[in-house]
Amino acid sequence: MSASAIDQRIRSLRPPKVRVDPYKAHGSLLEDERRPDGTIERALTAFLAGAECPFTCSFCDLWRWTIDGPTPPGALTRQLESVLHAVDGAIPNRLKIYNASNFFDQRAVPLEDVLGIARLASPFAAVTVESHANTIGPRTLELTRQIPGRLEVAVGLETIHPVAIAQLNKRLDLAQFDSAAHLLRENGVDLRVFVLLGAPHIPAKESVAWTVRAVEYAVERGASVVSIIPVRGGNGEMERLQRLGLFTPPTLSQLEEALDASLQFTSTVVNADLWDVERLPGCEDCRSDRIARLRRLNLTGRAESKVSCIKCGAV
Repeated sequence: MSASAIDQRIRSLRPPKVRVDPYKAHGSLLEDERRPDGTIERALTAFLAGAECPFTCSFCDLWRWTIDGPTPPGALTRQLESVLHAVDGAIPNRLKIYNASNFFDQRAVPLEDVLGIARLASPFAAVTVESHANTIGPRTLELTRQIPGRLEVAVGLETIHPVAIAQLNKRLDLAQFDSAAHLLRENGVDLRVFVLLGAPHIPAKESVAWTVRAVEYAVERGASVVSIIPVRGGNGEMERLQRLGLFTPPTLSQLEEALDASLQFTSTVVNADLWDVERLPGCEDCRSDRIARLRRLNLTGRAESKVSCIKCGAV
């Protein structure tokens, strides 16, 4: 099947998308984050609405937060202005700009908005944007010159499993990821990496091991932060793969196991992405205690005793 046919199949299985206003941000989040030097910094994440990513990854659910067509020039700047206007108190250390797409894709972030966002980001000591590895290049380096703070680019590695990486429809191979990581490192740009837990086409019993291998791969390529993201269903394609026996939804216990095993990489902050963590299958008696433990591990990076539960027999 051709790449365009795969794209069409994935898109055809999606449920209806709600209308997204290109001039209104989805929201924002203030949280504390650990950095590789052990310090805790305050980070403001702005969730902006813009054009959809063109890569159509099989596991993606971010498309539901995007608009149809290219981002109107000036729209992202207006959204970020509204987010920053609502911030009370001191300016946080870091501004994270997540637009559910690729910051360096001009269709998603017009040049006008790159300049506007750079201006608005000037008070922050550090700025994080997200991008597919294949769109990292000259526009990335230009942004480093436009902001006074240190730039960090968040990139999805997802998996290094040889079968799964080819089946994600991400149009990314390890050589391309390595090239992007090298470019960032050589130009003083920090690298944040996303890896998947429960990637389709990986047997469930091997899922945690392959996640930890992907974390190690990112660490070896200089990642400052690695976030472990459990694959979520709901986009139609994941349900199709589940019916075929090619996808098993990850569990809360697997997320714990993957994070516990990844704490060995002390030069890098490895954390568990807890967005929608309540949806992960797990024991209801100990769920809240396990989630609280994951939150602590994210902040401290220090191993601690696991939660024991009489009902599920976990230790």
